[in-house]
Amino acid sequence: MIFAALAVALGLARGLYFLTSLWVLTPDGFSVMTNRLPYWDFTNLWGGAVMALKGNVAYLFDAEAYRRELRLLLSPLMQNQEWSYPPSMLLIGVPLAGLPIFIAYIIWTLGTLFLLFVATKPLGLVWWARVLIVVSPATMVDVIFGQNGALTTALLLSGLLLAPSRPIIAGILFGLLTVKPQLGVLVPFCLLASGNYRAFLSAGVTALLLVIATGLLFGFDVWPLFLTKTRPLMTAILEAPFPQGYQVNATTFFMLARSLGLGLAASYSLQMIFSIAAIATTLWLWRRKTVVDHRTKVCLTIVLTLIATPYGYSYDTIPMNVAVAYFFFTQRGLSAPLGIAWLYPLYNQQIARQVLPLGALIPTGLAVCMLIRILRDSASPEMAAADATEEASVTAS
Repeated sequence: MIFAALAVALGLARGLYFLTSLWVLTPDGFSVMTNRLPYWDFTNLWGGAVMALKGNVAYLFDAEAYRRELRLLLSPLMQNQEWSYPPSMLLIGVPLAGLPIFIAYIIWTLGTLFLLFVATKPLGLVWWARVLIVVSPATMVDVIFGQNGALTTALLLSGLLLAPSRPIIAGILFGLLTVKPQLGVLVPFCLLASGNYRAFLSAGVTALLLVIATGLLFGFDVWPLFLTKTRPLMTAILEAPFPQGYQVNATTFFMLARSLGLGLAASYSLQMIFSIAAIATTLWLWRRKTVVDHRTKVCLTIVLTLIATPYGYSYDTIPMNVAVAYFFFTQRGLSAPLGIAWLYPLYNQQIARQVLPLGALIPTGLAVCMLIRILRDSASPEMAAADATEEASVTAS
């Protein structure tokens, strides 16, 4: 417990230091820490929605026009930024676009953190443990970037937890997660392995409704433009030669391979190996005859998601901190790996700059530790019987 308390205290102290430094501004309104507006990536969600409301949605698919409009909206000194989301993300951004950006950022940050807090309730943790998740190192990074990691984690976690007992609602949450599809990469395998076709169908219908709603509001040409403009641009950013400034925030095997000097084919191959391993583990976890309690299954799956995706950054690692908190209170003897995984998001950038972008190794190590523990526990008849009872109660509820 002393080690855990130190890890939590260190994470809070370093996170609060970064948050405080973020809001030390130059006379131009830029953060002295990042040399950007302190809202950073949130400027894309807010600015893109403002453009769409003004009838300039085409700017989102024209990098130069988009950057020019952002500078007119916010600051002529802004560095280059790109719209990187599916058009359905506009449905989330539009309610905030009528507010000043600072107020919108505060509402966005507090609102998504509240959703994360609500999403952790079914894990059965005490309230203060759930509060620690909300102020964990990964959420601090998410807030610093003005990113959407808290929202996407809430959708993924809630959907997986509700899948056996509330498949329709779970499917709706998975459908909403398509605003950042790379974080739902393992969801289809979970649903197919467990035979949960109602959730699968619900997710598909929800995703289709998002496409239709976006088209009705902003024009159906936004989807072809997304496929022909945004997707190639984001692929080019992903595949850019190492090093680029943003790559120090990456947490994937693809980026680790790039940092080692491997070409695109070799980097994708390495990522594919670990993605297939994550998919195979997910299929094993979620098949009906596998006896693993549902909450453990979900927490391990959200960690495997970070291994499977080739496009992930430190602000996407909130699922790992959720899993660490759950495993700490339900498993014993894992203090060291759990402590490292808990703190790593705050140190990922520093380690990447000084050594290599090793972030992919952390969720992988955590997943291996948990798999070993699960296999060991499943060999115990008493544990297998208890897990089967818990699984039955989750399904029945």
